[in-house]
Amino acid sequence: MKLTRYKRESSYSYTLGATLTYELLKTHPELIQRVFLRPNIKHGNDLEQIITELRQHHVEIIESTKAFNILNAKSNCLLIAEFQKPATQLDYSVNNPHIVLVNPSDAGNLGTIMRSAVGFGYQNLAIILPGVDPYDPKTIRASMGAAFHLNIQTFESFQAYQNPFTTRTYYAFMLDSAAKRLTDVNPISKNYSLIFGNEASGLPSEFATFTTPIFIPQNQKIDSLNLSVAASIAMFELSTRQ
Repeated sequence: MKLTRYKRESSYSYTLGATLTYELLKTHPELIQRVFLRPNIKHGNDLEQIITELRQHHVEIIESTKAFNILNAKSNCLLIAEFQKPATQLDYSVNNPHIVLVNPSDAGNLGTIMRSAVGFGYQNLAIILPGVDPYDPKTIRASMGAAFHLNIQTFESFQAYQNPFTTRTYYAFMLDSAAKRLTDVNPISKNYSLIFGNEASGLPSEFATFTTPIFIPQNQKIDSLNLSVAASIAMFELSTRQ
């Protein structure tokens, strides 16, 4: 199979680094197609362990400088895994909270939110299109491999997401006159969704008509919190009340 730079429409992607590859190996070893190893490097104990486990799963390991050049990997990247994108979907049971990102545009923010979600016990991430690619190598890198621990599903619209989840409570993070303080929110069950808008534009005003609008108190010296910061605060706060 020819090696090419990542494209969104591709059925496969890449982990640019040993740590990311190990997270993939722990969670979805069956998705790994092949691995590229930077030639003429000293194998530390951690790297040697990864290589050993890859061989136990009968993964082809190819020493290739060209692969690192094609994929524009940094000099400290010693290992790259090519993997089939997982066909995951959200957990449709009522006892699992969802993180819903409406039109996220930054791979770094998305990856950080993934990492926080896993850290605070959230397993389900919905992305409303258009939005950044959850399996772009930049997103995977920012998530430090947390993406492989999540159920990720994309939807063409918020309505498409909402249709199968009619009994959920929706908390939309937005500046609205009727918005509640985050500290005043106490879900009675885990059957809820935390909804966040685009980094630049936030959520459209109509979200306040069918959700419970929420805001995170802050002083007026800044315009707003970064999306990944706000999402992380919200996930932590509500995870402590479940």
